[in-house]
Parts: sequence; structure tokens; C-alpha cells
Amino acid sequence: MRRGYGIGVMADILGLDALLAQLMTALGLAMVAGNGFAMWKHARGEVPEGVKGAYRPGRARFLLAVGLVISIWGLAGLII
Repeated sequence: MRRGYGIGVMADILGLDALLAQLMTALGLAMVAGNGFAMWKHARGEVPEGVKGAYRPGRARFLLAVGLVISIWGLAGLII
């Protein structure tokens, strides 16, 4: 009788499900931290060196919200 070693077995051995959830959580938290920092700097009136573009508050809020959703999704994947 032949034992099958497929992708599911390798995913269990390597822990790919947990790794993917950790990567999603890290990406989401990085987006939250980066956009939150940009919003905080703008509120203080500071502009980073070498930045030519204008600050867009709508874009920063949108990406902060997207990062929050991604990080919650990743955390849910780790817990469940």
C-alpha cells in the first residue's frame, strides 16, 4: 500500500498555515504603524526629508484601515 505525501502533509510539517497568518499580521501591523506615523508627523507639522509629494489624508486613512483589516485577519488565522 502506497502512502501519499502531498502538499497538505508538507504544509503540516513546515507549518505554512501559521507562517502565512504571521506574515499577514506583520504586513497589516506595518501598514498601520507606517500610516499612523505619517498621520502623526503631519499633525505635528513635520515633513520628512526629500519628500516632494503632498500629504494625502484620505489615502493614509484608507491604507491604515486596510492594514487594520489585514492584521485582524492574520490574528484570527493564528487563533482559529
